[in-house]
Amino acid sequence: MSSPITVGVSSCLLGEHVRYDGGHKHDRYITGTLGRFFSFEPVCPEVECGMTTPREAMRLEGDPAAPRLITRQSRLDKTDQMQMFCSARIARLKQLDLCGFIFKKDSPSSGLFRVKVYGQDGLPRKIGQGLFAASFVRNFPRIPVEEAERLHDDSIRENFIERVFCYRRWKDFLAESPDLGGLVEFHTGQKLMMMAHSPQIYREMGTLVAHGKNATWTDLLLQYEELYMKGLALQATVRKNTNVLQHIMGYFKKELTSAEKSELLEVISQYHNHLVPLIVPLTLIKHYVNRYNQTYLKRQVYLSPHPAELMLRNHV
Repeated sequence: MSSPITVGVSSCLLGEHVRYDGGHKHDRYITGTLGRFFSFEPVCPEVECGMTTPREAMRLEGDPAAPRLITRQSRLDKTDQMQMFCSARIARLKQLDLCGFIFKKDSPSSGLFRVKVYGQDGLPRKIGQGLFAASFVRNFPRIPVEEAERLHDDSIRENFIERVFCYRRWKDFLAESPDLGGLVEFHTGQKLMMMAHSPQIYREMGTLVAHGKNATWTDLLLQYEELYMKGLALQATVRKNTNVLQHIMGYFKKELTSAEKSELLEVISQYHNHLVPLIVPLTLIKHYVNRYNQTYLKRQVYLSPHPAELMLRNHV
């Protein structure tokens, strides 16, 4: 990418002292590693809506589908204050070129998954979502989102960052004012990537493009984007990646020698058996792509969906 990708992030994860106790939750992977490629838009709902630091801790209570934000000791209801902030902040975020958002786990404002909601019995159930996180997801349903703590999982981290880069490519494609022929070309370059995530959704995308003249251009692009991001959100698995790697071998059936085919089959088998990470067979494949000038495979995003410096495929 020619410039950093804009990603929203909970302010405390950047080291800002905005938490209720005056502390932070600095995540050095975000600021150090991802910061080389991402430009961050920090958001702290509590501070930005007018609350002090430090402040009284809060929690979600009531109906998990529409919880209230209540201070723990003084029992003040901060829901309306937070919701007013959410509306205004979401409007400002829509003016930015966001391609992702990283939230803080368990926060009553920013928690994305399994946030505690306290019922009338006073017992918590981990079935809620922070008020700001919920508002963000409603307004940006296709933007990749994740919690910082979950990025320590190799597969989740690779999937999220891959989606961020893919969404950036899609937005860059739209900025070129493409026609149907351009969409066909874009779709062709996504083939192996989508096969690794969801062959079924890739087929649906293909059908959509093939009948593209039957829909308005705006509707076609919206439907394609929805399927594209929906498919990418399904994690690539070892089994699906193995199928893609074997599919790639078919493009070399006239070029590879017997020894080269055996070598490639061996490293694919090692990957399938969890003996080596995905980067191993891909490195050999990319060597053959360049050696035999496989122009079709050179166009495939799957071979290099994100910067090698991130080393994401060294661990999956």
